[in-house]
Amino acid sequence: MYHCAVAATKSSYSEPKRAPQVILFAETRGFTRTSEILQPDVVLARLSEFFALVFTVIERHQGLVVDILNDTLCATFAGKDDARRAVQAAQDIQREFGALEEAWERDFGIRGAVAMGLHGGEAVLGTLKGERMPEQPLVIGDAVSVAQRLLHRARAGEFVLSDTVMNALKAAKIDLQVEELPPLEIPKRDPILLYGVLLDTRLDFT
Repeated sequence: MYHCAVAATKSSYSEPKRAPQVILFAETRGFTRTSEILQPDVVLARLSEFFALVFTVIERHQGLVVDILNDTLCATFAGKDDARRAVQAAQDIQREFGALEEAWERDFGIRGAVAMGLHGGEAVLGTLKGERMPEQPLVIGDAVSVAQRLLHRARAGEFVLSDTVMNALKAAKIDLQVEELPPLEIPKRDPILLYGVLLDTRLDFT
């Protein structure tokens, strides 16, 4: 079971609860391997640019960044229209990363891309407490684990979403251009249907 440790305490984590969420994972592709030959200050500056972009977009769509590890970020969206806001955030990240991609290759020879995975489901929200550690907000659940698996299914430059997110978009009468992908097979459960969104000028909702 995967968990996300929240970067900053939020009021929504003050009381333990189980609530529906859309989980979004985003990571850079091609950067980590290149970072091994770059100066540390260059590596940190480029990742700071990437995370600043993602933080800004997540906040724009009323999501919450809950964890950063290596070159990967985890965020959650809850409440009304969570699927729509999460997908719009993914679209913005996918589109706006283009400027970073061009600058990285031009100035540092870095060929980077962004990939994302999105899945919706219930997750437990709360705060870990203990004598030997500070209070630590937490979101944990199967939805987080599945979203992380979808991230690994995404190819460079695309994001992958599950049928739970697609079904929520359809219920809201939102059309999204997607490519059907092989389902995610997990033992002892029904296959999860997957869809990919490639970088394309037709990504806007209609």
